Amino acid sequence: MKHDVRMRGFAERVDVEVVEAFLAEHARALGGEPVALLDCVGRVLAEDVTAEVDVPGFPRSAMDGYAIRGEQSFGASAYDAIRLDVVGVSLPGNPYGSKLQAGQAVRIMTGAPIPDGADAVVKAEVCEEEDGVVSISEAVAPCKNVGAIGEDIAKGDAVLKAGRRLRPQDAGLLSSIGRAEVLCVRRPRVRLVVTGDELLPAGSIPAGSQIVDSNSVVLRGLIGRDGGTSLPFEILPDVPDEIRGAMASEDADVVLVSGGTSVGQEDHAPRLLSELGELAYHGISMRPSSPTGIGRIGERFVFLLPGNPVSCLAAYEFFAGPTIRALGGRARAWPHRRVTLPLARKIVSEVGRTDYVRVAVEEGQATPLATAGASILSSTVRAAGAVVIPRELEGIREGAEVEVLLYDDEVAEA
Repeated sequence: MKHDVRMRGFAERVDVEVVEAFLAEHARALGGEPVALLDCVGRVLAEDVTAEVDVPGFPRSAMDGYAIRGEQSFGASAYDAIRLDVVGVSLPGNPYGSKLQAGQAVRIMTGAPIPDGADAVVKAEVCEEEDGVVSISEAVAPCKNVGAIGEDIAKGDAVLKAGRRLRPQDAGLLSSIGRAEVLCVRRPRVRLVVTGDELLPAGSIPAGSQIVDSNSVVLRGLIGRDGGTSLPFEILPDVPDEIRGAMASEDADVVLVSGGTSVGQEDHAPRLLSELGELAYHGISMRPSSPTGIGRIGERFVFLLPGNPVSCLAAYEFFAGPTIRALGGRARAWPHRRVTLPLARKIVSEVGRTDYVRVAVEEGQATPLATAGASILSSTVRAAGAVVIPRELEGIREGAEVEVLLYDDEVAEA
């Protein structure tokens, strides 16, 4: 059924929680793809990883010193050193090739293989070598200072679980067990459909009645943050057939439409989405971003994001971001660091509506910058983060503790 609310407005608006529940129900992690070891950091594992080798695969020295038979050092002290013949050297990657006999020692470096016949390493600090003989002034027990086979990782160990977002040290572990690639959740492909006769490409100089597209720049950054891949795009005029073609493209997992999503004469996207697939929701009880639309074309999620920059940002954070993260195997939760601060002055809200309020951090307090002004992108630059006012509250009083979703990893006070 066609959905055309142009020049008529919204008959009703749905609660934010209803839309979030719909998206949580339908967004599932995409399939896996092989990813080269050197490219896997930040990706989400799509398989359990089990070690097929021992690490280390040989007994190795835990320090620089001398490999010996431990029992031969018993009784050694600073006053009565034990003397052994030094018969060779064991280095990492270049082991001593013969079997150690009674009365012998091998000079050894950290990480080098323990020679056959040796079972302990005495540290260099308690040894003194002269003319091929080492004097040992401290006893060591068998197995002392020796890393056993499989001490780090044993063959058959489950080392990483599916669903883990790989860190640099995880990639190092994969390398240590000989994995050249690993199966990871495919990164969601995101198609940007940016519309508007008034728009100039990012990087242009504003002229006359035209403005420069900033939403695509913001959205590409957010998509990358959330693990998605932005597909190439061009700014489209407000021509229904061109918008339809871009929305219907089958190469994406998610389509983000920026502009043309509300109820104005040139807002074609809601009607086109309802024709191509399902427009599940259009008009959400929130501020800003109330003209946001949510739907699907086949298995592809489509988000109709308002053209006003702050509204576009808020709609992405509430709905598109969690979906992209879920498709890529990540947690749906907002990825912002959070801090609790007292409110410098009250925030006025309305029961039944969710508000996204930009705040600065000043003298240890959260200071609201604006509750309106959805077109004022600079307010998000001045802000340290945002406070979400749930729909059941009629504002928040001055001095109340609020949770701030920080835009940066650190709090930068104004």
